Amino acid sequence: MGEHMQLAQRLNSISEPQTIKMAKMSRELKANGINVIDLSLGEPDFRTPEYICAAANKAIEDGFTKYTPVSGMPDLLEAISIKLKRDNNLDYSTKEIIVSTGAKQSLANAVLSLVNPGDEVIIPVPYWVTYSSLVTFAGGIPVFINCGIEDHYKLTPEALEKHITPATKLFMYSSPCNPSGAVYSREELRGLANVFMRYPHVAIISDEIYEFINYNGRHESIAQFTELRDRVIVVNGMSKGFAMTGWRLGYMAGPADIVQACDKIQAQFTSGANSIAQKASVTALLGDLSATGKMVESFRQRRDFIIGALKKMPGVLVNDPGGAFYAFPDISSFFGKSNGGIRINNDDDMAMYLLNTAHVATVCGTAFGANKCIRISFAASMTSLMDAMERMSVALAELK
Repeated sequence: MGEHMQLAQRLNSISEPQTIKMAKMSRELKANGINVIDLSLGEPDFRTPEYICAAANKAIEDGFTKYTPVSGMPDLLEAISIKLKRDNNLDYSTKEIIVSTGAKQSLANAVLSLVNPGDEVIIPVPYWVTYSSLVTFAGGIPVFINCGIEDHYKLTPEALEKHITPATKLFMYSSPCNPSGAVYSREELRGLANVFMRYPHVAIISDEIYEFINYNGRHESIAQFTELRDRVIVVNGMSKGFAMTGWRLGYMAGPADIVQACDKIQAQFTSGANSIAQKASVTALLGDLSATGKMVESFRQRRDFIIGALKKMPGVLVNDPGGAFYAFPDISSFFGKSNGGIRINNDDDMAMYLLNTAHVATVCGTAFGANKCIRISFAASMTSLMDAMERMSVALAELK
């Protein structure tokens, strides 16, 4: 850029996500011939099921290659409505649903539709990296509530109520949670819902992208409490449960006026989502979920292995994640320890130490608001996970 040109100030409110940064550093080391095991990105290592790919091929052959309606193709909107009723007992008409280019765009649409400069947005910690960036980008003020490992990284009604003020506009959370794997039960959500009933000015974004990757049984949504229905926004998508990350297809269900506002924003930013991905998603949502079930069972086996391995490492404190495909251990007992000239002062130092010494890529907990932890994705083969845990165990044992 010329010396008299400056970038917009709004860029100061966002930064490159640590998840992407660590994946980039991992790729650079691999390019230099180093055998790095990358456990930094949240992406299923499975192929998209063949029946979904076949539907995409048929869509191409049938000529579904034109622009799509901004809110989504009618048959996909209907499929989402059916899915919400079938899996979640939630009644949403097609007028209360909008399809976007990934769940991330759904979140961005919702935040930009609701948050004005100065509005407070409550976010339980740990949280997905993008939440706080979206809030600050909209001019809002993130209000963080720390939820420690002793609470299984879940928010209590008492903590929630202490942080609600007249300026609170929005509450946003995920269950199952990225990065902690925490899953809220119906009773726990009922407790939060009781608090929200006393504060009708607060909207709620429920990020349910990991819905199908749940080891505790039936997924529970806060949208099931009908007294909150007019202010809950459910965000979901195809990436995690169907191994469709590159297809970039997400959706949102909520009050019609908010959906219309999101439609207005999306019409200017991207218009309608990819036509082929939409056709494939109809088949995915209405089809046999056995492929998803097999994938989840593999994740369960990997979870059991990696949590067991971490619990055997002296100084590592870890909980049992109820969903998603992440371990989120507390590694703060290593702060102040060294291995030769390498000193671990914080979680970022630990992530870099594991990358450069053990050649295992993780993500520092600070990226998710929790500076005592690191995130480890187990969306990798069992062979890779076994190797990674052995490397990590050796590297941690060398810290004195």
